[in-house]
This record gives sequence, structure tokens and C-alpha cells, in this order.
Amino acid sequence: MKKIILGENAEVLPTLPEAFARVIYMDPPFNTGQVQKRDRIRVRATDGAGERGGFGGRRYDVERVESGSYDDDFEDFEGFLMPRIEASLRCLTSDGSLFVHLDYREVHHIKVALDRLLGRRRFINEIIWAYDYGGRPKNRWPAKHDTILWYAMKPADYVFNYDAMDRIPYMAPGLVGKEKAERGKTPTDVWWHTIVPTHGREKTGYPTQKPLGVLHRVVKVHSRPGDVVLDFFAGSGTTGESAARHGRGFVLVDNNPEAVQIAATRLAFARPECVGFARRRAARGKDPLKVPELHPRPSTGPLPRPLPTNTPDS
Repeated sequence: MKKIILGENAEVLPTLPEAFARVIYMDPPFNTGQVQKRDRIRVRATDGAGERGGFGGRRYDVERVESGSYDDDFEDFEGFLMPRIEASLRCLTSDGSLFVHLDYREVHHIKVALDRLLGRRRFINEIIWAYDYGGRPKNRWPAKHDTILWYAMKPADYVFNYDAMDRIPYMAPGLVGKEKAERGKTPTDVWWHTIVPTHGREKTGYPTQKPLGVLHRVVKVHSRPGDVVLDFFAGSGTTGESAARHGRGFVLVDNNPEAVQIAATRLAFARPECVGFARRRAARGKDPLKVPELHPRPSTGPLPRPLPTNTPDS
């Protein structure tokens, strides 16, 4: 199953099959109170004056490219998110896992709500994704981490592929011996990983895009080849790309036309079924989205480097 669905997730979730997904991962809006937007720049060499200088005295023109955006402001965030999570649970297999990715603004409220919904015994881990990038305020400790809450439907019987973990370097390899140092150690519940680099190959230009390295850990460790991963706040399709590149199926749902267009383009190699692209747009009097041409690029293409050590650069 490989699908990208343009639609409101509250409306789409009840139409999906029961017990088809081994993993649900979601990265909902963080309720920042702002409009999320990430404009980009395009730089071209020029023989003229140019806006920017470079090596060897070369000059460059700079074009600012507007990105998509979405409102990230909810008066009742719990009331918005929890009914959607509850509606999604019927899609999980009996031994499936739920991952909810949030930041410091709402994670504490949603953790308590999830404990009420699922029971505290189903809570397995609080995973911290830490990064070291961006501005640093001078009046408080800089907020440089997100939280991923992991719940298992069967606390005594869930998928956890220990051997599928990537290994990370020891901080003091001389203390553990050559064999252990070469093999590396398994990660903890704190994952150090940079955000998607502004000019990196992975960047789609979609605001709040998450790095493939983080999703690779979730997909590889918590599902098996042939399983299906569901993401109903799919954004630019990072979950789907990770799933496809590791032999998993995916169902991606988002109500943002630009998001699903980006997802369809980056996942064209996986030949997904694109649902609602024409119908929903036509109902609003808009031109239908284009389903990208299929490309022969294999789904087992090169993967990003493994997540680095559990400590930030000093």
C-alpha cells in the first residue's frame, strides 16, 4: 500500500482500513501561534554587479523564492489533536506503535491526554531529538529539542528490531577496546541530529520539514519490511520517503495542496497512488494538482549518513 491523500485527516481517517499500519508517526503543528513559512533563495552567477560576492571575486544574483505556509495557532490544541489520534487507533495493528512528535509548548498537555486515552502502561519512551542550530536568546536557555512520545498498543508484544539500530561512536573509544570501538554503541533516548540543512539535497522548501535520519530510526526499528506506516500530518512526505527506502508501504494524509504535491514529487520513484488531487481542488474551483511523472530511480537509493554521536559539537 502506497498512497498520498489530499484531504482533511479528520474526514479521511474513518475511511481507511482497520489494522493496516504497524506504525503511526505524526508531526502535527506545534501551536507556535505563528504562520509557518520558510522562504528560500536561489543564487545564480552573473557577470554584472550582483547582490553577493563569492570566491575569486565572482558575483551572484539572488532570487527570493516564496514557500508555502500554514497557520499554527489553536485556542484548544488538545481538542484539535486528540480526536484525530483517537480516530487513527483503529488503523493500527494489535502490536502497532504510535509516535507523536511535539515540542515544549504542548507536549506535556498531550502526554497527559494520551495517558488518559491509552493508559500509562502503554507509554514506552520519551525520545528527545536534540539539535544545535538557529538563534540563541539571551534571556533563557535556548529551546533546541523536540519530543517524540512512543506508545505501544501491546506493551508486552511490539516490534523493536534491536539489530536494525544504527551504531554511533563511543565518546571515549580508547576505554572500550578496539572491537567495541569499531562496532560503535547503540543510541539512547536522546538523538542528536541536525535539522534539514538549508541548502542540503534533502531540503524541499516546506516549512517544518523533519530530517530523514530521525524517521529512519522510527521506521527501521519499529516496523518490518512489507509493513505499512501511516502519517496523517504528512507535510512534505518525509515519513513516506523513509518507509519507501526501507521496503515499507505508506499512507500519507495532508490537507495542504502544496504539501502533497511536494510529497508526490519526492516519492515518484515509489509509484504511489495519489488520491483526491483533482476532486478536492475541483470542488473549490481550483485547477487540479499534477501527479508527477514516474521516474526510474530505485527506492533503494543512497541513504543519509547515520545519526551522529549522542553529544553535540563542542
